Amino acid sequence: MNASGVQFVFRDAVLESGIRKHTTMHTLRHSSATHLLEAGVRLRLIQTYLGHSSPASTTIYTHLTQKVEAPAVVAINQVMEQLL
Repeated sequence: MNASGVQFVFRDAVLESGIRKHTTMHTLRHSSATHLLEAGVRLRLIQTYLGHSSPASTTIYTHLTQKVEAPAVVAINQVMEQLL
């Protein structure tokens, strides 16, 4: 299937789902990468999946979400308690 065919099917699925927010294939790509990161998949592997040649291109997916931030706060607090 070519790229325009995928876009057409995606657009139809968005309309059928009732989603009113503007979405694109890039939105789907970004969401998928974010969910992989939240699930614990390493950034280097996500970089490979997305076909990025530079890790800098993949770092846009490292924005903090509550699911990612909460365990980080716990880990930081544990390290800080050990220093005291």
